[in-house]
Amino acid sequence: MLKVLKLEEAKAPGNAPSASGQGLNANQTLQGHTDSVVVAAWNEQHNKLTTSDSNGLIIVWTLHKGLWFEEMINNRNKSVVRDMRWAADGSRICIVYEDGAVIMGGVDGNRIWGKELGSELVLVAWSPDSRRLLYCTPAGECHIMDAGGNPISQVPLRCKDSYGGESEIVGLEWYSGQERYYEPGCAALAVCLCTGQMQLMTDELDDTCLVINTGMQVSNIKWNSNGSVLAVSGVIANSNSPAAAVVQFYSCYGQHLRTLRVPGSSINALAWEKGGLRIALAVESFVYFANVQPSYHWGYFAGTVVYAFSKADRPEACVVFWDLQTKETHAKYVKRLVTIRAAGQHCILVTRGEETGQCNLILCNSIGTPVDSNTMMVEPLCLAMTATHVVAAAKDTVFVWLYNPLTGSSNMESLGGSKLAQSEATFRIDAALSPRGVESFQGSKDPITAVTAAPHMLLIGRSSGDFVVYTLPDLVPVGRHTLRCKPQALALNCNFTRLSIIDFNGVLSFYDFHVPPLQPGTQGIGVPTAGEHLAAERKDVWSMVWSEDSPDLFAMMEKGRMYIFRGLDPEEPIQSTARLCYFKDLEVTAVTLDEVMKAGTQPQAEHLLQFETRSLRDTRQLLTTVPMADTLQFVEQNPHPRLWQALAEHALKARNFDMAEKSFVRCAEYQGIQAVKQLRRLDTALKQDAEIALYLKQFDEAETLYRRMDRPDLAIDMRMRLGEWFAAEKLLKQSNRNDALLVLVWNKIGDHHADRQNWYKAAAYYAQAKNSEALAEALYHLEDFEGLEQLTAALPEEAPLLLQLGDQFQSVGLCQQAAAAYIKGGDVKRAVDCCVALSQWDQAVALAQQYSIPQVHSLLFKYAAMLLDQQKTMEAVQLYRKAHLHKEAAQLLLQLAQTEAASHAPPLRLKKLYVLAALEVDQLKARMLNIGDQGATGAPARPAQQSSETGTAAQTLAGLVELEGGGEQGSGAVSLVNAWHGAQAYHYWLLAHRHLYAGNTDAAMRTALHLRKYDDVLEPKDVYSLLGLTAFYNGFFGQCSKAFTRLESLSTIEQTKREQLADLAMAIFMRDPPNDPKSLYETKDHSSVKLSALGTALTGKGSKRQVCVASGKVIKDKCSAVCCKTCKQYTSSAERQDKDICAMCHSPLPLGPSSSIMTSLSYPDADMEE
Repeated sequence: MLKVLKLEEAKAPGNAPSASGQGLNANQTLQGHTDSVVVAAWNEQHNKLTTSDSNGLIIVWTLHKGLWFEEMINNRNKSVVRDMRWAADGSRICIVYEDGAVIMGGVDGNRIWGKELGSELVLVAWSPDSRRLLYCTPAGECHIMDAGGNPISQVPLRCKDSYGGESEIVGLEWYSGQERYYEPGCAALAVCLCTGQMQLMTDELDDTCLVINTGMQVSNIKWNSNGSVLAVSGVIANSNSPAAAVVQFYSCYGQHLRTLRVPGSSINALAWEKGGLRIALAVESFVYFANVQPSYHWGYFAGTVVYAFSKADRPEACVVFWDLQTKETHAKYVKRLVTIRAAGQHCILVTRGEETGQCNLILCNSIGTPVDSNTMMVEPLCLAMTATHVVAAAKDTVFVWLYNPLTGSSNMESLGGSKLAQSEATFRIDAALSPRGVESFQGSKDPITAVTAAPHMLLIGRSSGDFVVYTLPDLVPVGRHTLRCKPQALALNCNFTRLSIIDFNGVLSFYDFHVPPLQPGTQGIGVPTAGEHLAAERKDVWSMVWSEDSPDLFAMMEKGRMYIFRGLDPEEPIQSTARLCYFKDLEVTAVTLDEVMKAGTQPQAEHLLQFETRSLRDTRQLLTTVPMADTLQFVEQNPHPRLWQALAEHALKARNFDMAEKSFVRCAEYQGIQAVKQLRRLDTALKQDAEIALYLKQFDEAETLYRRMDRPDLAIDMRMRLGEWFAAEKLLKQSNRNDALLVLVWNKIGDHHADRQNWYKAAAYYAQAKNSEALAEALYHLEDFEGLEQLTAALPEEAPLLLQLGDQFQSVGLCQQAAAAYIKGGDVKRAVDCCVALSQWDQAVALAQQYSIPQVHSLLFKYAAMLLDQQKTMEAVQLYRKAHLHKEAAQLLLQLAQTEAASHAPPLRLKKLYVLAALEVDQLKARMLNIGDQGATGAPARPAQQSSETGTAAQTLAGLVELEGGGEQGSGAVSLVNAWHGAQAYHYWLLAHRHLYAGNTDAAMRTALHLRKYDDVLEPKDVYSLLGLTAFYNGFFGQCSKAFTRLESLSTIEQTKREQLADLAMAIFMRDPPNDPKSLYETKDHSSVKLSALGTALTGKGSKRQVCVASGKVIKDKCSAVCCKTCKQYTSSAERQDKDICAMCHSPLPLGPSSSIMTSLSYPDADMEE
């Protein structure tokens, strides 16, 4: 028989899902198998179910319109299917048979491949990436093959080594990783033997696997849907008792979480529900469904629920702080989160550190802001927290941290520590106290399983059932107590006289302490030295919480029900699976954490649940049904401050002030007593009702009553005292008065949005309130710098806020806006300093000129000298350029070019340096010709004086002559007029090499001939070597001979090198006479052709012929050439066709031919004869 069951889901948050047969949405019997079904496999991606019976018949079922139909059938008729698994993506299925056959099939039913392995098979599993397969044999071996069926290797089974005998593998589970891994590096592969030995591995070749002895005969294992919990089913057999079917739950780190006992003698199969909240167990002829409460990372403190969940798009854990009163949430992302605990006004986030075995403790407040942190070398299996202590315990090591909850700084002495000077301690449970650090030791045979703490004592539970009591903060052991169970969770009631214990089987029991009386004159709470383990027990308990104000009240969760106990007597149960937060004032607060985790960062109000005790419910019912005197009698019989408070509030509503005052006295509510006295002084019932509503925190009703009294001022005052500024704004607008109060409210609303980083809304309210300072802060956070500029323009001169605006502009590099703000604020020096700090030297110099501040230039030159000392020449050049000191910039560039030329820098870089220097010289000339602007050095001009045009022209001409004179000096000075000359030299040098490498030897030789004019920039040896080489390859042996002659005459050539040149020349010219095949323009001796200082050609015969900087050829028709307006070099029309920029300086070329002052290399027409 084959059935498909569909369970109904929970209908209301917090209600336990139904697990009975009556909660089935579907119950369909599938017909097709003629014998018992032995294997089944789901394909969730394609809604398919694959089953196989004991005859080897395989049927694939598909879901269509809510019903399952038979889709495909297959039967080898040779053997029985032992296991089959779908790949993680649902595209392929692997089937293993008992006779050793392995078949790989596709989702469409086609066979992909099949193999006979020659040995019996029992289990198979896919890797998460669907690239590898694991299969097991009855002999206890686990082999690896790829997805194509090719063997790879064998899985090392350490669990067999620990057993030492033959054992069959009954469990092989590899988590698919579809819902992300619980944590990076956690175990995903589980292999289990029938004898109970199990190993957890990260992958198939993990040599650091974790070996676990489950202590039972195992039948099945299965990971839950997110790979965080492994369920292991089997049988525990004892000689003293019959065999019991159990399910053990382990974390992905091998930690034993819980043991579930099941009626029956064996468990045949198990399966998890998607989401991991329920598990199905096949026990004999029954199917049991068990609710599973996942071990979430969460806690409750200071009216805030903190919880952590994982997002699919982020590797970190998202930790959310949910304020239960305001319903606001604050989220932060934490890497390598281990667990969360909370108490008092803070919570602790434990994360794994960078070092092995190191953990970090982060103390956070209710909005997630870290207030303190610490590190420990303990991996916490148990964690407890009080308002002052954090206790973390491993198997045999305990770490105690005493923090200061007020300041966030750890301080032992401030909290009463007397024995230890440190604020933390680490010690072994079986050894003496060690203030810091733990020496290496063998693991304890009685490991720690649970811890809990109170302000004055620490309790540590152990596997044997013992628990040890220590004093806090001194950590002195004062007693050892014995339990009859292995504790998993411990908790103390509010007066520390009773301890609750939940063991690993889910049994709740209690231990009563006998606290000795304190010595006379001593303060504090006594530490118990003896006690008794009570006989009362409750089974299947997974959570409990003590009341914070009544030592005999507690609430617990048993299966899918919540019970509230007074002493050991339970009230009627409530159906719920919510997590208990706290129990106070006869009310239990709980959250449906399963739904909260699904909601992520947006939990809803319905996820918060409130449960009242029976006495509080009865009191409320009596107040509405019987006279108040009868209710008073009931409360006196069941005294509790919350019941007296309820009676007092009801008496106030009825204006029974005597009863209200008496009740307030009994519950010690001083504010209520004062409220009654004030109510008695009021003269009208309406005023009394308004004040009663205000005391009962029924603010909307109080506002309505104030408005009925025509006293909106009282309603406004109430809203302002409550901090409800939005309601106050609404009331003020309706009253149409008190503009000053409205401005105050707008400022408060702006502060409200600013506290929540909602700067856009904050800026709007600050603008309404005309709060310029707060508006500036909001606009700065919004990066609305245009708005800040408008605010700067709107402020009056020398307003103090202007200087703050200048600082804000400067912090983001807006120099112009910052300087304007500083100047308008009356601090010109800060404006200049801002320009200097942001390296805007042109603005700094302009401001210095305008406001006569001479210190800027000294600072500039000092800064430039510092850059030069640090070998940052280009930064110094940029500094001079920004300050319009073109002469200094050009000099530095020329010096740098000469220095790098001596160190044989790349010619292209040298050309660029010369071009940059020449451009600076041109800008210097332009500024000199700009009459009355700046002097030749770029220094600030003196105040303008009246002068004639003749005097101005003479001054400009004198500056140019001075520049030319400086260019002619040689003793250490750098010639500025030779900048373009140097750029031309390296340009033709590069152009000649480009022609030569391209195989154009004629153009290369012609270009090399031009280099004879630049031997003052280039090395003559390099010039004539290149000329001789290009002339040789071009067949102009006459020019080649001249080049050899010039080389041999150079004084810089060594004698050995000179002899080698002579031998080479002899070998060349013995074969080829030193004659040129023809006469060229460039081969003529144009010794009279020179460049003048200002670029004008010398007088000669006829007009000048220019050289094309793109090809190196002489231009015969200058009218067809184009002259660059920047470097004054010509480009022939033939080269101009595909070039839009100048080959020399890379400036855009003009559209047509042009003429200009000649600074390029030129030849007289009379000398150009072939």
